Amino acid sequence: MTAALIEARALGKSFGPTPVLRDVNLSVEAGHGAAVVGANGAGKSTLIRLLAGLAAPSLGAAMLFGEPALSLKPALRRRVGLLSHQSFLYPNLTARENLEFYATLYGVEGARAAAIEWLERVALGAAADARVRGFSRGMEQRLALARAMLARPEVLMLDEPFAALDADGAALAAALVGEAMDRGCAVLASAHSPSALAELGFAILTLSRGKLVRGEPSTTRESAARPPLARQVS
Repeated sequence: MTAALIEARALGKSFGPTPVLRDVNLSVEAGHGAAVVGANGAGKSTLIRLLAGLAAPSLGAAMLFGEPALSLKPALRRRVGLLSHQSFLYPNLTARENLEFYATLYGVEGARAAAIEWLERVALGAAADARVRGFSRGMEQRLALARAMLARPEVLMLDEPFAALDADGAALAAALVGEAMDRGCAVLASAHSPSALAELGFAILTLSRGKLVRGEPSTTRESAARPPLARQVS
C-alpha cells in the first residue's frame, strides 16, 4: 500500500472545554485529493491548520510525509504548499516581487522567470508590476494560489481555494489543482460547495459536530482514471 502524504490519526482539537474536532482519521496519498465540506464553524480551517503544522492537536496526530506536521523538518516543509484565509502576500510589493521572494525562499531555480510564468498562469501577467495593496480580493486569491503552487509542492493544503473567484477564476484554479494531482501531488481542500473539487475526482468528506463522515467520491473527471483518492480510516 502506498504511504500517505497527508494523514490524521484519531485527531482531536479543543478550545478550552469545547471540542472542535473529535477522533478524525484521514489519509491522502500521492496523486489523490480529499475535499472537506461543512457549515461555517464546523472545523474545516482548524483541520487544515493542524495538518499543515500551524497548530498543535489536543489529541492524536497530524502527519505529513509520515512525520509529525508540527515539527516537520525545513527540507520537508518546502515540499508543502498552503493556501489559507491569510494570503501571506506583502501588500507593498508588486505581484512579481511577491512571487520572486517566495520562489527564492523555496529554492526555485530562476526565481524571476518562475514568477513571470506563474503570473501568466493565473491571468495576472498584466498586473505583474502593480502593488498588491491595490488588488481586488479575487486578484489577491489568484496570486496567493500562485504563491502556494510555484515550487511544485508534493502536498497542497487549500482552505477555500475558490473564495472570491469569479467563474473564470474558479475554472482556472480547478485546472491548476487538477494538474498538480496529475503530477502526483496530494491535495487536501476545504470548501463550502464541493462541486468543482468533485469534478476533479476528489473524495468528499463532511465535518459534522467535529466528526468526519465520508461522502461518495465523484468519478466524473474523464482524465482521472485513478483508484479511490482518499481514505477515512475507521
